[in-house]
Amino acid sequence: MLRVLVLGGTTEASRLAQALAQAGVDGIFSYAGRTSVPIAQPLPTRVGGFGGVAGLQAYLQTERITHVVDATHPFAAQMSSHAVQACAAVGIPLLALERPAWQAHSGDVWQHVPDIAAAVQALPATPARVFLAIGRQHLAPFLACAQHWYLLRLVDPVLDLPTERGHVVLDRGPFTLEGDRALLHAHGISHVVSKNSGGAGAQAKLTAARERGLPVILIDRPPVPARQTVGTINDVCLWLGCAGS
Repeated sequence: MLRVLVLGGTTEASRLAQALAQAGVDGIFSYAGRTSVPIAQPLPTRVGGFGGVAGLQAYLQTERITHVVDATHPFAAQMSSHAVQACAAVGIPLLALERPAWQAHSGDVWQHVPDIAAAVQALPATPARVFLAIGRQHLAPFLACAQHWYLLRLVDPVLDLPTERGHVVLDRGPFTLEGDRALLHAHGISHVVSKNSGGAGAQAKLTAARERGLPVILIDRPPVPARQTVGTINDVCLWLGCAGS
């Protein structure tokens, strides 16, 4: 009997959960627990880590999971790595639902960097007004560069910035081009820093930056172990054998 664990946290994961629920698939949706109010799902939901590879392996066996779909954020490399190892150890099929990375268009002024530290180094030495679109986990290295002013867009109110250091916008994607145009204009943004998350929900800031000729520092995705990967929810359903059911 099919019993699916969806490792979620993305828009695509939520849409997959809806598709599985509509198809009557027995499934569990897992959140990492990094936001205080996660989006409600139509599948039974668990929140929090598994306790490493061994913990995930034990969970898969205890819950009698037959298939795992990794639909985590492209930068959740540790979770993806643990899923590869745990599924291999217990012989459970694993499929990754992965967004294509963003590709530059004519007019983009992108600088690719490998990690957070390199992104900090890529900012100018002189004061800049930076839209820091990287989530909440890696803010400290940027905020340590006190010459810059930062616009942060976060889901949860995890910190306040003094007016002279920046501004926090509380919002959850998907974001619109009109809204991101207004955001860059209103705050006089000179640079954008973003992870190359891919997908349509957060792409508007890159289009808005292109229109304004702004430099974008784009953090490349971390490597993950080789695994079978697809790009659409329909592909996942075909893999599970529930397409059209």
